[in-house]
Amino acid sequence: MILVTRINGAVFALNPDLVERVDCTPDTVVTLVDGTKYIIAESVPEFIDSVRHYRASLIAQASRMEPEPAMTTSSSSREDLDAKVLPLHRKER
Repeated sequence: MILVTRINGAVFALNPDLVERVDCTPDTVVTLVDGTKYIIAESVPEFIDSVRHYRASLIAQASRMEPEPAMTTSSSSREDLDAKVLPLHRKER
């Protein structure tokens, strides 16, 4: 989520993945994919920069995550894997 400011000064969080377009009319109007429109105090370049920083932070955070161990097909590791898998439904008796 990124923080943006309404024209009246109220700050709110916006999911940039839902943004369809941003127009300068001369106010900055953010249109979401569902048609909702917000008029914000930030300029179009400032808004784009916020989205760019948000997405870059997600990529940076993901690169710092521990990689999961590679899966092997040996019988002992297969048994370990099966022990960790939970059934989605009960078996009929």
